[in-house]
Amino acid sequence: MVRIDGVRAEIETKTLLAVFDGGILTELVDKGTGRVLIRTSAAAAPPPLELVFSGGEASALTGAPGDLVTCRAVGPATAEFRFEGWNGDGILLVTEDRGTGEIVVEPSGYSSRTGLRSCRWNVTGISPALELAAPFYQGVKLPLDSRFIAGTRWEWPHSWEAGIVILQGRDGGFRVSCIDDRYRYKTLTIGAGQPPVLGFETEAYGPLTDVRGAGGLPWRIAPHTGDWTVPAAEYRDRLIRTFGVEPTARPGWIADVRLALSWCPTDPGILDALAERIDPRTVLLHIPNWRSDPYDENYPTFEPSDAGKAFIAKARKMGFRAMPHGNSIDMDPTHPSYRYLRDFEYRHPESKRIQGWTWTGSGILPVQESNAARLRHRDKKTMVKIHPGLAMWRSILAENLGNAIRELDLEALFIDVTLNTWNLHNCLVENVTPTEGMRKLTRHLAAVRDGIAIGGEGRNEITSLDQSFAQVHLFKSHHASMDGLASLTGIPLDEYLFGGFCRSFGYSRLGGADADQEVRMRLHEIQGAIPTITVGSAKEIIDPNPVVDTLISTAVG
Repeated sequence: MVRIDGVRAEIETKTLLAVFDGGILTELVDKGTGRVLIRTSAAAAPPPLELVFSGGEASALTGAPGDLVTCRAVGPATAEFRFEGWNGDGILLVTEDRGTGEIVVEPSGYSSRTGLRSCRWNVTGISPALELAAPFYQGVKLPLDSRFIAGTRWEWPHSWEAGIVILQGRDGGFRVSCIDDRYRYKTLTIGAGQPPVLGFETEAYGPLTDVRGAGGLPWRIAPHTGDWTVPAAEYRDRLIRTFGVEPTARPGWIADVRLALSWCPTDPGILDALAERIDPRTVLLHIPNWRSDPYDENYPTFEPSDAGKAFIAKARKMGFRAMPHGNSIDMDPTHPSYRYLRDFEYRHPESKRIQGWTWTGSGILPVQESNAARLRHRDKKTMVKIHPGLAMWRSILAENLGNAIRELDLEALFIDVTLNTWNLHNCLVENVTPTEGMRKLTRHLAAVRDGIAIGGEGRNEITSLDQSFAQVHLFKSHHASMDGLASLTGIPLDEYLFGGFCRSFGYSRLGGADADQEVRMRLHEIQGAIPTITVGSAKEIIDPNPVVDTLISTAVG
């Protein structure tokens, strides 16, 4: 039920008691345990709603002269806060879900000013006994004021890999979640001040130039007793129901993989050395250099080199699970197909720059904004990202990769940068977002051959729906480890959410050559990845260092 007194609304469900004062969540109590989950005062809290404009400028809908907040009962289970402010107007709808006992909060806001990116709902006063368990980099559990996350912004689904945050104490806590089958973009911000503030943003699709309003996503609050796996299981089950995932539809051999070799060289001796130690049928090989073109050049041409064909044929004959490296959305602008596709490059929603990269040999530069210059830098591996919502791109990519699939008789294929979907200036192409487009692209490639396993880079709640494997990154440590990585508290949250239908393996610097590499290998193990090594020669298998030797022995069982 909902009880209203002025601008104060008390919402009681079968699981929660909440108080919203002027739209601010000032109290949240778990009725089952009596545990206080949130407690603050309206005077001490940040504004409940903010409009976030391009560039990150946040404008509160309260606090300025003449700003007005009113509250009314829409019905016996719903309260509505209306904000009429100096900087804009908004609505915060708070509803009791009588079936689940959840409290559902739906924020929205608008302004006469254009360039609006999102509407942010702020939550503070979270009990200091609770830590944040979140799907960042496959799962972390940290105090809200941890230096690793304080003052950060996490975009769904690229870096916020599922729309859930769990506030976890010794034996329970609560979660805030949002599952949306319309692929609408959302962002989680974690304030750097004290007490920490969680900001739940609902983004508007780009182009943002004329956008004045944002909102429309429901955030669901529920308590739990036990550890973080309890709300994670509820979320996973709802995700499966929402998207109709069929975990049993994957090839059966995927579950048998016990060792992965990332960035596997095309050295036949590595195959012989591995086969002496472990059953090849349990080994996944991620193979980057198999084409007639150099790595990350001339996409989307995927013609095997003689050495690549020989290596993959030998691996397949021996029983290894060979997974050559392709790409999902990156292409070389010097490729002939670019003339069909150049109007559909990713463009940043605020700067409007082309998204991609140019490798100078010592670092990465942005893509050239000169149409002429963009065609002169194949030697610098210039790549632009093409919107996967474009059916022509999916057709061209599947035609070229399909030829390789058939010629090499592949049972697995890796497509890079599948995690790279986010809001864009040109967000909707053929009425499809980049995130939904990536699903369409993955399914299109999988249709080339029945039973083929598709792997990709990164794992989130959308890519995992159709991929069988995901090469995952460590926390802010893609190629080199950040300061303090060894002290990070990683948890297998994404493995718990998605591992039943998409398995993960490690990315880079997993050769056990030094203490840092050993830390990286240990963290992947903690987060539930397939044991993964990166080696450059057969000698590193025949005469391995102790870390690699132990890992292979463990994989053998």
